[in-house]
Order: sequence, then structure tokens, then C-alpha cells
Amino acid sequence: MESKLQLHGFNNLTKSLSFNIYDICYAQTEEQREAYIDYIDEMYNAERLTQILSDVVKIIGANILNIARQDYEPHGASVTMLIAEHELNNGQEPDNEESPGPLPDTIVAHLDKSHVTVHTYPESHPHDGVSTFRADIDVSTCGLISPLKVLNYLIHSFDSDVVTVDYRVRGFTRDVDGTKHYIDHDINSIQNYLTEDTQNSYQMIDVNVYQENMFHTKMMLKNFNLDNYVFGVNASDLGAQEAQSIEDRLRREMLEIFYSRNVE
Repeated sequence: MESKLQLHGFNNLTKSLSFNIYDICYAQTEEQREAYIDYIDEMYNAERLTQILSDVVKIIGANILNIARQDYEPHGASVTMLIAEHELNNGQEPDNEESPGPLPDTIVAHLDKSHVTVHTYPESHPHDGVSTFRADIDVSTCGLISPLKVLNYLIHSFDSDVVTVDYRVRGFTRDVDGTKHYIDHDINSIQNYLTEDTQNSYQMIDVNVYQENMFHTKMMLKNFNLDNYVFGVNASDLGAQEAQSIEDRLRREMLEIFYSRNVE
């Protein structure tokens, strides 16, 4: 049995999870575009985002110290929470296994201060009818627990067509002998923290720099059903040529975001 690492004092490692979630939509007319943006603003207003982040805090076993939230004009919202985690119960070990995290459950460690934030960016352009909603989410912890355990919950809390995820462990902590440790858990890929159904639903690419404890995963939804992307109309009401043209524009938008470059 592997012996537990004995630290000198507090675990000073900072673990940061940052990711962008994109929802793609086709809204042809100005009225439909405005209706889509209004729908997004209502669906992901500051109150709803506060509830999502509150659930995230529960997953990492923390207490909320302070909440700052704001709905913006004309569009968008943001929420920031300062949190402090519970201390471990006697004999309880932190869950740092490279495996999917739960939907709200208790995972506890000890932590002085940390934060979770979310910002939303509804966006549209009148030329091709494509509208894109982006949510930027950051979960930062210092101590024993990895914020990767909240991935499943957050991906399922939004309509996620394209997701980009960054995870990095910063700093170092010392053991009782004074040796510095730059990471305190095994990780091969962010994908290992996703459930099997999520892995099967997305095309994924990893770009990892193991020696720097930096991990990056891109995800794009595999299945494409036009009915899930047109706003204000039914796909069955569109002509074959128009439907194909709309699908081409939507797929191009997803590919450009996934590969982070414009497609000619």
C-alpha cells in the first residue's frame, strides 16, 4: 500500500480549472436573433448562475463566504464567489483519484481561500444568422482537492456544443523532509474526469505539457440534429437546400471555435 505523503505545514499548491462553453444557434431574422439573446439572458441570468456555482461549491465541499453577481445591460451576467472549504473529518481522505466527479455530493478537504467565477457572453452577427453564447468558468482551489471533480456537473448544466478546458497546478508544497512537490495527484488526461457517456458524445483532442503540469482538452459535440440549432422555426419547414446551407454555416462555426482558427 502506498504511504501517504507527509507535508510540512499547509498544502500550498494552487489548482486552477478554466473552461469555455459554447452554445451555437441559427436565428435568421433580427426578431429571431433578439428573441434568442433574450432567451439566453433569461436562461442564464445571475440568479441561475448563482445556483449553478452554489452546486459547484457543494461538490468540492466548501462554504460560501461572499457572492458578487450582476446582470448587465444590454446582455450578459457574471457571478463571483469567495469560498472556504470544510476541514477533513477524522480519518477521511481527499478524493484525488483520476475519475469522473459526482453530481452534487460531498468532497471535503481544507482550504483557506478560493473562488469560483462565471461570465456569460451572448453574441450574434446579422450576416449569416449564426449566434453564439459563451460561458467562461473558473474554479480555483488551493489545498488537497482538484477542481476537476466539477467538470461533469458544469458541462451538463449548459447546452455545450463546444467546450475548451484548461487545468494547471501551480506552485509547490514541501514534505516533512523539505522536498518540493509540484503536483500531489496523478493525472494523464482531463478526459479521465468525464463520464463515459460524455466521452462518447464528444470529439476530443488533448494538448498537454506534463512537465509543466498543464493540461488542455478541446471537445466538440458529435451528433448534429438541425432541430436543436434553429431558433424560431422548425427544421422540417425548411427546404432541403436552405437546410443544408444553414447546417454548413453552423458546422463551420463549431469547427472554427474547436480549432481556434477561421476556415476558408
